[in-house]
Amino acid sequence: MALKRLVRPSFVVIIVLLMAVQGESQRCALSSIDVSQTNTGKKVGTLDTVFQVMVTNRCQCAVRAIFLRADGFASSVAIDPELFRRAGAVGYLIGDGRRIPSGESIAFQYAWDHYFQMTPASVQADC
Repeated sequence: MALKRLVRPSFVVIIVLLMAVQGESQRCALSSIDVSQTNTGKKVGTLDTVFQVMVTNRCQCAVRAIFLRADGFASSVAIDPELFRRAGAVGYLIGDGRRIPSGESIAFQYAWDHYFQMTPASVQADC
């Protein structure tokens, strides 16, 4: 009987710890990466508009290896590859894959005759 009482609290502690770890990873889902674009009002040549992209980590933990999906992406101006570059089949790597603390952002600009929809494809949390 005494043995059962000792086992139950340990089991409860393990379950609570597992729930805490699971909750931590849920806070760093793709939805915790905010991608916003702004038309800067600037033009390159006569046709291409300059867009500012801001990728912000809304997760409570630092994140790294953020990849964005941006189908058909093109730019008439060079983009610093440490900020945004094509990387394999997943999409485009942000910030050279480096760690981005909670609340911090990576920004870059591109120019084209229209904006491209960009959505998070994958992210790794450093909790």
